[in-house]
Amino acid sequence: MERLSHDPARGRQTFTAVNDAVTTDNGTRVAGLKFADPRAQVLLQALLIFRLLPNGFTNRDLRGLVGQLLASTMSSGQLTYDLRRLRLHGLITRIPHSHRYHVTDTGLHHALFLTRAHDRLLRTGLAEITDPQPGPLQAASRNYQKALDRLSKTSGLAA
Repeated sequence: MERLSHDPARGRQTFTAVNDAVTTDNGTRVAGLKFADPRAQVLLQALLIFRLLPNGFTNRDLRGLVGQLLASTMSSGQLTYDLRRLRLHGLITRIPHSHRYHVTDTGLHHALFLTRAHDRLLRTGLAEITDPQPGPLQAASRNYQKALDRLSKTSGLAA
């Protein structure tokens, strides 16, 4: 009998908890941090940097870094919206009696995993598949497609 070292359903729940909208106690809907959204990825990258700050970070700190990473200017209101999304998804907490925030342990773990998966796996893999120079991933994709074609033909499903 095989045993899993993890529960895949928990992984799905965690992924959707970050990506899907959250509804607050008063019924307000707060947008999720979509995995493929560049702004969400930059916010997660910023969390990794701000985790190192012992006194936390402010809206101004986040605005400067996010604007630099996105190469565009963001308003204070846009970052207030993003701070609210990060807070309600449990990735940051507000330091009481201040306008500063700390990255939570959950925020650190989610940001590390999601930014690595996006940059190292998704973007790199898609670049390799679409590269004009055939690589191992592109060859594997072609072989998989050929195997599916053979299977559908031999089973009589081919059109």
